[in-house]
Amino acid sequence: MAHAVRVHSTTWLANGVVQVEFRDPAGADLPAWEPGAHLALRLGNGMTREYSLCGDPADRRSWTVAVLREPNSRGGSSWVHERLTAGTLLEVEGPRNNFPLEPAERHLLIAGGIGVTPILAMARRLAERGADWRMVYCGRSRESMAFLPRLQELGGDRVRVHADDERGGPPDLRAELGAVAEGELVYCCGPEPLINAVESTLPDPSVLRVERFRAPEVPKSTSDESFEVVCGNSGVRVPVAPGTSVLDALAASGIDVPNSCQEGVCGTCETKVLGGEPEHRDHVLSPAEREAGDTMMICVSRCRSAELVLDL
Repeated sequence: MAHAVRVHSTTWLANGVVQVEFRDPAGADLPAWEPGAHLALRLGNGMTREYSLCGDPADRRSWTVAVLREPNSRGGSSWVHERLTAGTLLEVEGPRNNFPLEPAERHLLIAGGIGVTPILAMARRLAERGADWRMVYCGRSRESMAFLPRLQELGGDRVRVHADDERGGPPDLRAELGAVAEGELVYCCGPEPLINAVESTLPDPSVLRVERFRAPEVPKSTSDESFEVVCGNSGVRVPVAPGTSVLDALAASGIDVPNSCQEGVCGTCETKVLGGEPEHRDHVLSPAEREAGDTMMICVSRCRSAELVLDL
């Protein structure tokens, strides 16, 4: 669901990182959210970009995101840094949450760079509850690490900081991950090398929860063949050719589905499956959700059967 919001303020947080606070133009409360949730911002030139909420979920007056200006930006982060000034009106979708904070006896939070944004809200929630938690925060330098003073205030010795320029390179995660105990969940958000390092080092991958900025490369599938999509509500049939996504095939037939990343990481294009056997290529659904086959991300996922019926 889309909401109109106004930029209330922008704040420089760290090297290349700006915080943007949104409020309802009429002063009304905004929809509630939980740690791990994100917003999809409808920016200029038809761009939609997702950013994690990093404020206080108890504050219904405002939504806050923090955006790193990427050197190789596709246009979204530069637009936020250059165009989103106090008073700007825009539409946002959400909040959506593909990275929820689950209950556990203990939590280990691992953040890399701007991946700290959803982790901050989690740390705040765990600290408020008096929960057992610890955190590893990695960055190129302390000057580039947003929210560092706030996290140290929240967690004190619970928060271990690894700045590459001080330590001479990336963190050695073996000690942290080797100490993961039964009943502990590990949450990680950051660049792909960090997530890969955590995935390859953690003894029990079932306790890991991750959120990615970009989708990793997916091995070529054996089911990259043509099939038909049937729109269950209208009966319209749309052929999907090899190398064409369901999303693009539908758009070419005049059927627009909300979407953003087109990489299977944001969940914006999630669509209910009424029939057929989807082949999931996203990085949002859990193994159980994939096994159920009730929903799919049509920007990247395809179909193993000749026909796929969607709730469209």
